[in-house]
Amino acid sequence: MAVRAAVLPAVGSPLEITGIDLPDPGPGQVRVRLAAAGVCHSDLSLSDGTMRVPVPAVLGHEGAGTVVAVGEGVAHIAPGDGVVLNWAPSCGACHACSLGEVWLCANALGGAADVYARTTEGIDLHPGLNVAAFAEETVVSASCVLPVPDGVPLTDAALLGCAVLTGYGAVHHSARVRQGETVAVFGVGGVGLAALQAARIAGASKIVAVDVSAGKEELARAAGATDYVVASDATAREIRGLTGKQGVDVAVECAGRAVSIRAAWDSTRRGGRTTVVGIGGKDQQVTFNALEIFHWGRTLSGCVYGNSDPAQDLPVLAEHIRAGRLDLSALVTERISLDGIPAAFENMLAGKGGRSLVVF
Repeated sequence: MAVRAAVLPAVGSPLEITGIDLPDPGPGQVRVRLAAAGVCHSDLSLSDGTMRVPVPAVLGHEGAGTVVAVGEGVAHIAPGDGVVLNWAPSCGACHACSLGEVWLCANALGGAADVYARTTEGIDLHPGLNVAAFAEETVVSASCVLPVPDGVPLTDAALLGCAVLTGYGAVHHSARVRQGETVAVFGVGGVGLAALQAARIAGASKIVAVDVSAGKEELARAAGATDYVVASDATAREIRGLTGKQGVDVAVECAGRAVSIRAAWDSTRRGGRTTVVGIGGKDQQVTFNALEIFHWGRTLSGCVYGNSDPAQDLPVLAEHIRAGRLDLSALVTERISLDGIPAAFENMLAGKGGRSLVVF
């Protein structure tokens, strides 16, 4: 059956909206009709080669939809069920999984090398980051779907698949923000907006949002920011000025740029924590001298997928949503059709924030 999808024909090429032929689900597979998919900066990183995936591919890794068919051996999901796509399912058997660090699973992206569909001309296609959410329908491993929590609209649930898990997890699992601490979030895109809300939920006393664009202040304050700083060479000094010259307890970097990682580190108080969520390229080199590492006593840590376990965290996030503490709609700056994805990529390149949500 042919469906429309956004295909990346080669690294560095523009996406092409075209028809693809999807097979019926095989053993252990599920076919999902997408309700919505978020356009994430990681998709841009895949298209420009910052992150390597086999091509041609259908991108999109943040989505939710309805199961339309299941293959042999699938018992936990049935046709008609609403599901969130999980682009990084854990295998449960590798070293990281044995340590409980499922977000570092060595086999999570194994499915991205598979051929899951073909163009209508017969060219093999790979599923981007396992799930190929930029399509009207997709076929995925049953391990890549999780039930949509009760009370969460299907279209909004798409954002749980990456932005919310990553931003919430960066604050709660990686940085472990405590009641009354001060927090700075660098980068007010979808993940950054989720991190701002998570900091508010954690009870942070001051939440500083930082971005290169002055136009994102309203978005940031609606998500929970108490202060807003337009990024410059003076960012760290401004943040220290907002925190009694100490710096924040926690800085969360969501842009993946050397200059903002360095600024986040410089904005953190002595003994504080700096968590890097953003995915940068190999050319983004960050330098520290040995004396400052000793003197400042800060902790610098990477953060993959919010250090989250989606199966455990989705019910927690759903409770925050139902209680009104977490507003998924606040992350969305525009709702677009499948045809609008290439323009959404251009908006990300131009530094426009929030999430573009593809509604099918």
